[in-house]
Amino acid sequence: MVDYAGQVAPPREETRVTQHDRDADEYDFRRIQERWLPVWDELKPFATSDPDDKRPRKYVLDMFPYPSGDLHMGHAEAYALGDIIARYWRLQGFTVLHPIGWDSFGLPAEGAAIKRGIDPREWTYDNIAQQRASMRRYATSFDWDRVIHTSDPEYYKWNQWLFLKLYEKGLAYRKASWVNWCPFDQTVLANEQVVDGRCERCDNLVTKKKLTQWYFKITDYADRLLDDLNQLEGRWPSKVIAMQRNWIGRSVGADVDFVIEGHAEKVTVFTTRPDTLFGATFMVVAPDSELAAELVADSTPEVQEAFAAYLAEVQKSNEIERQDASREKTGVPLGRFAINPVNGERIPVWAADYVLADYGHGAVMAVPAHDQRDLDFARKFSLPVKVVVDVTAPITGAIPIITPEQALGAAPRDTLDPAVTGEALAGEGRMINSGPLDGLSKGNAIRRVIELLESAGTGRAAKTYRLRDWLISRQRYWGTPIPILHTEDGREIPVDESALPVALPPSQGLDLQPKGTSPLGAAEDWVNVTLPDGTAARRDPDTMDTFVDSSWYFLRFLSPNDDTKAFDVAEAEKWAPVDQYVGGVTHAILHLLYARFITKVLFDLGYVTFTEPFTALLNQGMVLMDGSAMSKSRGNLVRLSDQLDEFGVDAVRLTMAFAGPPEDDIDWADVSPSGSAKFLARAWRLAGDVTSEPGVAFGSGNTALRRQTHRLLADAPGLVESFKFNVLVARVMELVNAIRKTIDSEVGGGDPAVREAVETVALLLSLFAPYAAEDMWARLGHPATVALQALPKPDPRLLVEESVTAIVQVDGKVRDRLEVSPTIDGDELEALARASAAVVRAVGDREIVNVIVRAPRVVNIATRSPLVE
Repeated sequence: MVDYAGQVAPPREETRVTQHDRDADEYDFRRIQERWLPVWDELKPFATSDPDDKRPRKYVLDMFPYPSGDLHMGHAEAYALGDIIARYWRLQGFTVLHPIGWDSFGLPAEGAAIKRGIDPREWTYDNIAQQRASMRRYATSFDWDRVIHTSDPEYYKWNQWLFLKLYEKGLAYRKASWVNWCPFDQTVLANEQVVDGRCERCDNLVTKKKLTQWYFKITDYADRLLDDLNQLEGRWPSKVIAMQRNWIGRSVGADVDFVIEGHAEKVTVFTTRPDTLFGATFMVVAPDSELAAELVADSTPEVQEAFAAYLAEVQKSNEIERQDASREKTGVPLGRFAINPVNGERIPVWAADYVLADYGHGAVMAVPAHDQRDLDFARKFSLPVKVVVDVTAPITGAIPIITPEQALGAAPRDTLDPAVTGEALAGEGRMINSGPLDGLSKGNAIRRVIELLESAGTGRAAKTYRLRDWLISRQRYWGTPIPILHTEDGREIPVDESALPVALPPSQGLDLQPKGTSPLGAAEDWVNVTLPDGTAARRDPDTMDTFVDSSWYFLRFLSPNDDTKAFDVAEAEKWAPVDQYVGGVTHAILHLLYARFITKVLFDLGYVTFTEPFTALLNQGMVLMDGSAMSKSRGNLVRLSDQLDEFGVDAVRLTMAFAGPPEDDIDWADVSPSGSAKFLARAWRLAGDVTSEPGVAFGSGNTALRRQTHRLLADAPGLVESFKFNVLVARVMELVNAIRKTIDSEVGGGDPAVREAVETVALLLSLFAPYAAEDMWARLGHPATVALQALPKPDPRLLVEESVTAIVQVDGKVRDRLEVSPTIDGDELEALARASAAVVRAVGDREIVNVIVRAPRVVNIATRSPLVE
């Protein structure tokens, strides 16, 4: 079979259109939806399992959903956008892998199961069935033969395999540390799951708790995660790249060893500005660090009491909030003094929440004159401020030795002194008040002070990161069991790969209520095992963070039914990495970071040949109502199912695409699905008005309509690939209007140009409104399915303008419009403008003093009144 564009199409059954259907004037979206769903189910047009398919490939992936009830308006936008991209590449001749699955482990299912007294499996898989039916109705072009559920043993078996690979490589380990703890859900929370100090799920205040937990050593990959972002410039939103860079937070500087009086061990402080060491006037330690606890242990009862109260308050905040520079500074003195290694000065030691336990070494030297956070803290607690960089001194040319008096004498003291102005001196300059560093520029001072520290054995060059290792332990039932056995003598025994999966035991008989430890620990028959040598052991009772599930799921889609391997390396070579990833910006940091990390690990292990999982990224905005996020409590909830029932799938999808740029929020109160439905009816009727036969030659007919059709064909690829879906919809609407005018004129529906234009409308509408487009295609006499056709190439001859309209202005007012050749030169255009009768009248007896010509579009003539003698 050959399609109308002349390309060989895959074999498919023809879908016949009755004369009654052809002549129908009533656009009935319900009838159309009922008609085409079973046809698509039978044809499976989006399957990608044919090994002989030689077409070029594209992998388009939507962030898979969590099965928490039926699809909502946010899903409707996200899956409409991803589907536009997948359908577009098929029209461009690609075979497109566009799979779907469910991120089906996690705390919400467990909470719902507890509330309803049911098995989490029941709640999860019932919701999956509901969402799957809605996605099928929504006409998303998924390959339904590649579905995965992360809560299936067939999937999480490979989570455990991945854990073991990281364990073998030394990238999975246990340690005791402070973690975010939800006292209501009784489990660890990731930083992004803490909002305004509260659990994002239950809204209870989050505390800190010290637990022995499993971590993945993502910090070993910090440099690569940061540097490889350069590969994604121009392909990922700049906002997301910036968020990733900030989260990793690489800093280069020095480690400086301080002695704290009464403390046996030296305290190492990391600083990016070792050149300002002479300006350190106090030290700050993280209140939730081991160092703070050690320093307070031998302090007075008053210090211990004040510190305990302060620590309790700090533990209500998450680390993102603590890093907010605008946050009011708080802290308590620890009654200790540190010795500055470069000048021997005693400086007080404080605990303050703007220092994080896991950043650097959990302590900082405070140089308030040249760091705004330190200055804000110093001014609040009346601590010394010492200027050591003269920002008024030149940093090129001669190197003067500048005294503090000279530096401050360049202007009134209160205009330079940070203690007075409240503004830290962060600019470049020359060192002052710094002994052997005086007169040096910043770069030279950094190199010199590191040399001094290294020679004295009190410091060294170093770098550090804001990024911390990935905590993966969760104290809940509904997740992937960690495949480690523990013996009484403290050994960790990895489960043999041949014994995977370590399947979850049934939930019946287990108390899933949150209680601070995993419910799996109470499953005695499951948790207690005997090793081959007869040694008793216990399974690790924790489950993995669900971010593990989503960190590699894009690879499982490549061979979802293979029970012998996580994914087929050969299939990964064919399809991966993902060409276009679509999803919300809420996952801009952790999910994407973890997927990038796991991809790099798999690259190092030889399983993949690429280092970034998602080549391009599109973030969609939110769907709001009356300016606010939809919710039952606000009374502004819009149900997707209600919108689909009232307006039809195509109208909702088209509205999502037409509302504006994908990254912008959509306020459903400001858009018109009813208007979209009316437009679709107008477009659909065009197919019934075409009277020429399929296959008619398109080289003749109404030239103006053909030009508009081919200009749209020329512009459509660029509009889709730049995500200007709303502009493309507007252009299709313009073509529909032009077709209607042409048909209603003397030309009628038999002109080949009319068929060509209507078929183009059907093809492009298949991106946004697949039901209407498919029905139009059938009414035009073609077999299903329009989604597998090829978008015609524009005729270059029809893209050349025969004439353009040149605007002629006299003294800023339009006086004439001239139809001229697009290749006209400036002199000829000026001559035509001067000869225009309308221009001659407008100029009258005035003198032409200037003419500006922008051929072929504009002529501006400036005049002035004649001189009166």
